[in-house]
Amino acid sequence: MNDRVFSYFGVTQESSQWTDWKWQYAHRITDVEGLAHVITLSEQEKQDIGLCLKRFRMAITPYFASLFDPEDPDCPLRRQSVPFIAEATSQPWEMVDPLHEDAYSPVSQIVHRYPDRVLLEATRHCAMYCRYCIRKRYVGEEDFRISEEEKSQAIDYISQTPQIRDVLISGGDPLTLDDDELEDLIARIRAIPHVEIIRIGTRVPSSLPMRITPDLLTMLKRYHPLWINVQFNHPRELSAEAESALAALANVGIPLGDQSVLLKGINDNTATIKELLLKLVKNRVRPYYLYQCDLCEGNEHFRTRVELGQQIMRELMGNVSGLALPKLMIDAPMGGGKIPIDPEYVLSLDEYQVVMQNFEDKQFIYLQPQRCQGNGCQGNV
Repeated sequence: MNDRVFSYFGVTQESSQWTDWKWQYAHRITDVEGLAHVITLSEQEKQDIGLCLKRFRMAITPYFASLFDPEDPDCPLRRQSVPFIAEATSQPWEMVDPLHEDAYSPVSQIVHRYPDRVLLEATRHCAMYCRYCIRKRYVGEEDFRISEEEKSQAIDYISQTPQIRDVLISGGDPLTLDDDELEDLIARIRAIPHVEIIRIGTRVPSSLPMRITPDLLTMLKRYHPLWINVQFNHPRELSAEAESALAALANVGIPLGDQSVLLKGINDNTATIKELLLKLVKNRVRPYYLYQCDLCEGNEHFRTRVELGQQIMRELMGNVSGLALPKLMIDAPMGGGKIPIDPEYVLSLDEYQVVMQNFEDKQFIYLQPQRCQGNGCQGNV
């Protein structure tokens, strides 16, 4: 928790309302007037934010806003959640649906891009709307609610497609649903015999950690094997409340993975990423992916060069445990899927040997196996 006393319209961190996730959700900051109660805004910034909100919605929980440095316009948490004028401009190479998810949607709310797994979009709501969101084309539609017919169609598609063994429940953020609504969905998926793994993609532990209630935990642990993918982009997001939420999830046997996004001016340096990764591992969260920012409309000011990500990964290698190393990934435009772009450590490879370079830029040779007969070897296999 921030040391400063934070008050949002009279409700402070010591209030029982503050720790009520439904109060937090209901009192999200969604307009310029509410934001001005939290951070100092110039008249120009107010105008710019208002212009952005005509295109993409804003929602920030009072909790997440309490972690801001209120006087720093470059605060990494503020940059992730408060609109910036660059969002109002699209570049020719940016796309509404860069991953072509709609093209891989056989029925409403299902994306089936990979042979053995599907994504089920349970909602279009989030506790906080990240400014770089891959699904900003519809995430933020507060009036959207998945219908019972759409749920049934999605469940029927999964049940009638036996190669599906892994279902990722995403959105939006599925943990913004009430416990009963979320359980209904999970239970119906778990009842499908060929579904082995259920995953939930959520940013709630970062943006709304009080959502991880005892009742939610009791419900979730009934449906193992269940995995949760979280998203933390900066070490300052790992507050005491966030760490408590992560511990509660881990303590009921839910494996946790993190999918961070490399963002210009927010975490685009080795020191910040290293601190983030080590804090995640300390909190029993396995760093899973470090993504290049996607080619969504209004994202250009967040994007970093691919070489920078590779440099960060190279500088991390050997300086943090392999447990703390994510894969550097691009989710390829036009529906190409996730592609690893980690730095290359194999300099050459032939039938005789592999020449490698380690994290200290030293070269080493690994010999290929030999076909040995009698008293000697007869060349390479």
